[in-house]
Amino acid sequence: MGSYVLRRLLLFIPTLLGVLLLNFVVVQFVPGGPVEQLTARMTDREARLSAGPGGRALDARQLEEIKALYGFDKPAPERFVKMLGQYLRFDLGKSFSQNKTVAQLIKEKLPVSVSLGLWTFFISYLIAVPLGVAKAVRAGTRFDFVTTLFVLIGYAIPGFVLGVALLVIFGGQLQWFPLRGLTSANWDQLSWGARIVDYLWHITLPVTAMVLGSFAVTAMLTKNAFLEEIRKQYVLTARAKGLREKQVLWKHIFRNALIPIITGFPAAFIGAFFTGSLLIETLFSLDGLGLLSYESVMRRDYPVVLGTLYLFTLIGLVTKLISDLCYVWVDPRVKFD
Repeated sequence: MGSYVLRRLLLFIPTLLGVLLLNFVVVQFVPGGPVEQLTARMTDREARLSAGPGGRALDARQLEEIKALYGFDKPAPERFVKMLGQYLRFDLGKSFSQNKTVAQLIKEKLPVSVSLGLWTFFISYLIAVPLGVAKAVRAGTRFDFVTTLFVLIGYAIPGFVLGVALLVIFGGQLQWFPLRGLTSANWDQLSWGARIVDYLWHITLPVTAMVLGSFAVTAMLTKNAFLEEIRKQYVLTARAKGLREKQVLWKHIFRNALIPIITGFPAAFIGAFFTGSLLIETLFSLDGLGLLSYESVMRRDYPVVLGTLYLFTLIGLVTKLISDLCYVWVDPRVKFD
């Protein structure tokens, strides 16, 4: 096991290098970079001040100063090596468009994405696992058919479309829920009990829009895993010994059927902290990681783009390793050697 973990950790290095190198190369060819954007803004400003039809083009010295400001006065290989050195120290750099470090921006935006992700994670599993068990026990019945139909409909409707419908009906027409934000404007003045109610009031619609599509896969996976275990010989043996059906289901089948679901917990749980839904955050005016990533790409804020990519890739690799190790923890029969 130790040698397997060591090999996986060593594989992190070429994987991170490959991801960063590929995206760094792509960035070099994307038009409208920060130098071009700042140059255009300065030219437009001069045009407005002079009230002329067009601004005076910047001279070579000013262009060199702008390139030096963003670090583009150095060759691309030198900038890439410098970036890798910073990332080794977990220095993600500083934003071009905002006077903050990338780490500060992630820290500021993370609570919104955590709120959406964790609520979606817990509610999805609390619904999906019992529903999957019930569908497996009643496989082929009307209950199984009706719930499958609703699950597939919920999975087929995009979360953004559902969010628009929820906003129009419950936020606009009925005015039961707020249209935007994670808290009210007077949240700091409320008591702790009122703050909790206000937070839950704001988070209901966006979480509902995200949950309906996310629990479908887990529900069907749970159902199929239970059906596969129900047909095995040890279940027939347990029933032949006279065990009650509930004992067979929850003591024997449940433990083995949940192996693929439990091993996916680390990835789903850690992903909940760093998963930003761009469309949902934009629709409900939630300033989270999804919106930060989108705005960074549009502004060509490369330190934010590459810094968050490095951090999320590293977290994804570690989470994948933990998920694989969970197989051994849940089922000792698995041997990576």
